Amino acid sequence: MHHLLWWRMANKDSTLGIQYDKLEDTNAWYTEVITKSGLIEYTDVSGCYILRPKAQYIWDTIRNYMDKKLRARGVRNASFPLFIPEHLLMKEKEHVEGFSPEVAWVTHAGNSKLAERLAVRPTSETIMYPAYAKWIRSYNDLPLKLNQWCSVVRWEFKHPMPFLRSREFHWQEGHTAFATQEEAKAEATDILLNVYKKTYEELLAIPSLAGYKSEKEKFAGAVRTLSLEMFLPIGKAIQGCTTHYLGQNFSKPFNIIFLDKDQKKKHPHQNSWGFSTRSIGIMVMMHSDSRGLVLPPKVAEHKVIIIPIFTKSNRDEILKYALSIKKKLSKFNPILDAREQYSVGWKLNEAELNGVPIRIEVGKRELADKSVTLVRRDTLEKQSVSIRRLERRVKDELQAMHQNLFKRAEQFLESSIVEETKELKKIVAYVKAKRVVKTVYDGARETDEIIKEKTGAKTLVIPFKEKLKQGLRCPFSGNPAKHVVYIARSL
Repeated sequence: MHHLLWWRMANKDSTLGIQYDKLEDTNAWYTEVITKSGLIEYTDVSGCYILRPKAQYIWDTIRNYMDKKLRARGVRNASFPLFIPEHLLMKEKEHVEGFSPEVAWVTHAGNSKLAERLAVRPTSETIMYPAYAKWIRSYNDLPLKLNQWCSVVRWEFKHPMPFLRSREFHWQEGHTAFATQEEAKAEATDILLNVYKKTYEELLAIPSLAGYKSEKEKFAGAVRTLSLEMFLPIGKAIQGCTTHYLGQNFSKPFNIIFLDKDQKKKHPHQNSWGFSTRSIGIMVMMHSDSRGLVLPPKVAEHKVIIIPIFTKSNRDEILKYALSIKKKLSKFNPILDAREQYSVGWKLNEAELNGVPIRIEVGKRELADKSVTLVRRDTLEKQSVSIRRLERRVKDELQAMHQNLFKRAEQFLESSIVEETKELKKIVAYVKAKRVVKTVYDGARETDEIIKEKTGAKTLVIPFKEKLKQGLRCPFSGNPAKHVVYIARSL
């Protein structure tokens, strides 16, 4: 029976398949994909979710990859407390104002009211830097480069979406201190481009726009925020991760002082930078489709699923053949789906829903030919492959799948960008048409508000090393333009 017919039969009056369209009802589609594919389970606490083993494997893979890159840069892992005394959180004015609406507070221990409220960490600058003040005394103590893998809580009032906008989420947060501004700025750029961008590209097959955030959009308390922005197939942008040059905005209020080589006391220049489980949600939004999850091969725990197709008369023969294939492909951690209580059609659909990168079907014909039928999740094209060439072919197809996912996402991003630097009317039309507009603006905080009001978009990033043509005026304020900027509607 044709595979599409199997799909329709399995989905009729069934909850296995995806019922909603990605573009027409994105939220419902996304919820179906992440729950039915086994990434997420909801809990009784709004905005807080269970990462099931499949999602945890993806995060562990990201963590292991990133840890190696960070260690190569002299970054060491540590662990700091979950709770932040209120007086510490209040030390940096802009920081407090930026996070105050999202802070969850602990006020009681049992029935006793605490003498001082404790914030559940929204980020860890204010709990880490009192320790930095103890540890940093001399230029010999610099640079100090620490990272922690933890969860944080930000009690957002927007509608929560698992991974993308959670009230509790997992991340890594790096906190570094340097003797000079130049060292700190160089590290902020290096982490963004050579750790974070490569993680998105090499593991998750996701391209991005890199640059600086606007003054309005930068991290609360930062001098400068650098960001990666993704543009999703639903026609909306999302921030992927950030690095922040903090300058001396925290080292001064936290009294972090070192004696430099010139025997003068100075405040170090600091960075903070973070990459979270939001990346998993971006991956789902970027690659998945109407059939379910599409997993980039490098983050798939099981890279192959083998589905034997047999009758009572040839069951043992075909299962033996399928087992031999499983053994041959052991390096890809394959699943052998030999369950007999489910139809072949159900199992084929489930494999697609779960996002297993490569499906291998073996039946009577394959047994006779000493071959398999190989299907890649991103193309769904069937190929006949001889058993002799199978291991090499699987390796090549996994690599080709990663390249195809990245190329497809990259082509979508590039084709979505339009340039318009003069006419506001055209910019409004492009934004309405779900495009990324490359334009110019004056960089003022008030202009960000005008952009939002006039177009419904927000500034994404000011790209690195982009030359601004002379004489251009900001199409939103009429003032002289200072920056090239990308704008788009955001998720």
